[in-house]
Amino acid sequence: MSPDPTATTARPAGTDDFHSLLHSLRVWDVELPGFDPAAAPAAPLPLFRDWFTHAARAGQTEPHTMSLATVDADGRPDVRTVMLHDADEHGWHFASHSVSAKGRQLAAAPEAALGFYWPAVGRQVRVRGSVTAAGPVASRADLAVRSRGALAAALTGRQSAVLGSLDELARASAAAWERAGAEPAAPAPTWTAYLLAPREVEFFQGDAQRRHVRLRYRRPAPDATAWTRELLWP
Repeated sequence: MSPDPTATTARPAGTDDFHSLLHSLRVWDVELPGFDPAAAPAAPLPLFRDWFTHAARAGQTEPHTMSLATVDADGRPDVRTVMLHDADEHGWHFASHSVSAKGRQLAAAPEAALGFYWPAVGRQVRVRGSVTAAGPVASRADLAVRSRGALAAALTGRQSAVLGSLDELARASAAAWERAGAEPAAPAPTWTAYLLAPREVEFFQGDAQRRHVRLRYRRPAPDATAWTRELLWP
């Protein structure tokens, strides 16, 4: 029997509230900063640091969080939020466990993209490039300057593995916190520092009239030292 096209399909509870809320939301109900791409520096790092500092001082919560996108063995994209550890002349730095999903994906396909979004100032920064893993000495040095909580998390380990129960996590975490307090230099063998060397860096300044300004820095060749700058349509 064919379905009646005039019949009303029951909507899941909360659907109307969800859509009403979704379509009522607005962005950038604040005065946005200007951005003159003609005055931008020749390389992306100084501009990134300037925008980062501006976002933090404008009240942006956790401006050092960023999306990290990788691909799995089947070429399917994967993304998660991680912390920026540094941004210098070598690239953008972050860390994770080598045995985590992202660690395994980066080992198999060492290319990634980063995304920063700072809604307090209507700005985004996108970074694409190749990723290299640091050795154990540099990785341990990265962890050494982190907090006790970061060390405890690293010692808990097993990131991305299937968890049997929250009680199991609580026991492992409690033991890790105790060890982190007693042994500040405790080794976390799978903790790995990563460096993304950029090939492209894009700066996006939102505009209330939707005339967004997008400036892309691009290396014309992998070994190029100078950057090509170009505007993009919004």
